[in-house]
Amino acid sequence: MKKSFFSKGDGQMSESGRLAVLLAVSGGLMDAYTYLYRGHVFANAQTGNILLFGVNLSEGSIQNALHYFFPVLAFALGIVLSECVRHCCAEGARIHWRQYMILLECLILCSVGFVPVTYNMAANALVSFACGIQVESFRKVRGNALSTTMCIGNLRSGTQALCDFMFTKKKDCLNRVMLYYGIILAFAAGAVLGNIMISCWGQGAVWCSCFLLLTGFFLM
Repeated sequence: MKKSFFSKGDGQMSESGRLAVLLAVSGGLMDAYTYLYRGHVFANAQTGNILLFGVNLSEGSIQNALHYFFPVLAFALGIVLSECVRHCCAEGARIHWRQYMILLECLILCSVGFVPVTYNMAANALVSFACGIQVESFRKVRGNALSTTMCIGNLRSGTQALCDFMFTKKKDCLNRVMLYYGIILAFAAGAVLGNIMISCWGQGAVWCSCFLLLTGFFLM
């Protein structure tokens, strides 16, 4: 039976299209939240943060440089934590280790909603920490390497699949095109949702990500 975009991935709900869409919407929302509300820092796009860190460092603005350095560090630490949990959790446990990661991510983002704007550096680091957890915990959809927190890799893979389809006309290539570009659209939708939530809830807009993550937890 052919798999639809929203089907499970090889029996693992953690690789399903439905869960990936929820995570991608949340990823786009988190990036919009930190960039638009927390001082123009990226939650996910660490390339941009590293660039701005270098620019500010070259200008001698150490305070602004640290503003971009700590999210990068926190993102890396989130990856480390996710790997540690993966290695420590027993296989076949009733609650999958990725579900623990989603709950932890949800708790972190919930706490960010209470952090005032005077502590944006800490808030941004926490959001990036949560993003690091997500990017490492959920790396595949239906067996395809894919990110729900950034778009550059998905754009490359989706465009490659499109070229492959143009030359081979294989349905599998077209399915991968729809998968990768679908997740990119979900990420963009999350950014739109984030901007709307910021105008409505301000500081608490990040709680919308908590709702999406909890939905993903119960879906698993």
